Amino acid sequence: MAPAPAIAGPVAADPLICNAHEYGIAGDGVTNDQPALQALVDSLGAAYARDGRGRVIYCPPGRYSVEDVGTVWRSGVSLVGAGPGVTRFLLSNPGRAGDPVPLAYFTALQHGAGRDNHLADCTFARFEIDGAAVHLERYDVLAKGLGIQYMVRARFRDLYIHDTGATGLGCDFLQDTMIESVLVERCGRLDTGEEMGGAGIGIGIGGWGGVERLTISDCTAVGNGTNGIFLELQRDMWPPPRGIRIVGCHAEGNRYGISDWGADGLIVSSCTMIGNVEAGYDVSGLGTSGVAGRGGTVANCVIDRNAGDGLGIGNTPGPYSFTGNRITGNGRYGYRQHDTPNTRPVPASEVALMGNVIRDNGLDGIRVDAALVDGAVVDNRICGNGRRSAPATSGAGDTVTYGAVHLVDRAADWLPGGHVGKWVTVDGQRAVVVDNTATELFLAPYRPGATTAWRRGLPRAGARYSLPDPPPARAGITIGAGTTSLTVRGNRVWDSQHPQTQTYGLWITDTGSCSHAWFEDNNLEGNADAAARFDTEPAGGCWGDNHGLDDRR
Repeated sequence: MAPAPAIAGPVAADPLICNAHEYGIAGDGVTNDQPALQALVDSLGAAYARDGRGRVIYCPPGRYSVEDVGTVWRSGVSLVGAGPGVTRFLLSNPGRAGDPVPLAYFTALQHGAGRDNHLADCTFARFEIDGAAVHLERYDVLAKGLGIQYMVRARFRDLYIHDTGATGLGCDFLQDTMIESVLVERCGRLDTGEEMGGAGIGIGIGGWGGVERLTISDCTAVGNGTNGIFLELQRDMWPPPRGIRIVGCHAEGNRYGISDWGADGLIVSSCTMIGNVEAGYDVSGLGTSGVAGRGGTVANCVIDRNAGDGLGIGNTPGPYSFTGNRITGNGRYGYRQHDTPNTRPVPASEVALMGNVIRDNGLDGIRVDAALVDGAVVDNRICGNGRRSAPATSGAGDTVTYGAVHLVDRAADWLPGGHVGKWVTVDGQRAVVVDNTATELFLAPYRPGATTAWRRGLPRAGARYSLPDPPPARAGITIGAGTTSLTVRGNRVWDSQHPQTQTYGLWITDTGSCSHAWFEDNNLEGNADAAARFDTEPAGGCWGDNHGLDDRR
């Protein structure tokens, strides 16, 4: 195919808009459109370099095949379609099996991208990227839908990206950029959960210094291999950047819903994080730099029915605040502060939970398993946690049947919700229980994006299953590590369900400590066993006017 002609002057009614069909880009689902697309991008990029006027490639409805190599993008070139499901880019590698094929990329490693060699004024809007036909022998971080580094004034709008081997929208170092109304599904399909990337929307940060102005809004991430949406500081010597917001997004069925792996002052508001595997929201040093986020705010979000924790907080130095959220029905803890494996533990400072509803979680409502200084737990309603209270059980025979994501034992009489968060074991396979009725267990897929809970195939009917015992103590607030100068005030911590499953309002374990706390005006009455349990006695501080602890001053 002959290369597209250079753009020297007006080519249509609007000289800045190029109809792809007029430049050899067929969109017929058969022709490999990548060479013609690359030629047109190069030509329009050169025109932008000459006169500073951005150009738009308009792709009418069609199926645009992009084979074997990705398209190296240029400044001032935008790609716009007629809408997801109408304008579709189909990625594949039939001639270069094993090589990744992003639709568009421009990176530091391959192309020398950097602050002084960045892309400006590019919009990607109103099309679909299908990565299902890219076949790789092993995971490759470049198997993205879009993979561009160092951009200024970029816009990603009204996109549908799905089934990519690695991250769907995986762009790094975005300044003055908007990502809005992007749907990412089943991206990171080749990620085992141990690889870098593999997210729906994954943004590397820190390349522009201390401030990166980026807003991610109204996006949806479902069934992606690692994170639905995450931010990751790329080098540990870079300052965590400020200026980033995630607003009104939905993350469901990913390994982690939304994660802060290295930002400073991230704002997350009005988001929904449900049905994720490890945590609805994660702050930790799991990223490439090993640096956790700090100074962030999570407000007015619904964090519900995640198989693991609602909020998982690991190795942030703080501060961090969680305000006005609903944190409910999660399989483990509503809020868990912990040390991230293989990272250096650092005490967290000024982590605050204020005005949240924390209820119906499988284990403790709030669990502190890492050092905390000057934390605050204020004006929360913490109710009916510890739902994982049903005793160990097993079964087999004619009453037991298995489905893709459920187990039925017609002879059972389980406490509804009593096995939430447990692992059920069948013929050497394990699956996580996300809920249960008296006779049916509902199971999480064995990995994000999968349609079954069973990695090695559906168990045979009648096969024996087993479920373990619950932990004996499950509190509203549990302190399992060293804490200093906590403020715990104005909380209502109780259990009004029948039978009660939240055993204590407050529990300080034998590994925990609470020194110099201000613990006042809380109501701890109405839990299953007692208002409080002190395996370690609190030391110093001010304790008064706490219902259920009337004898402690």
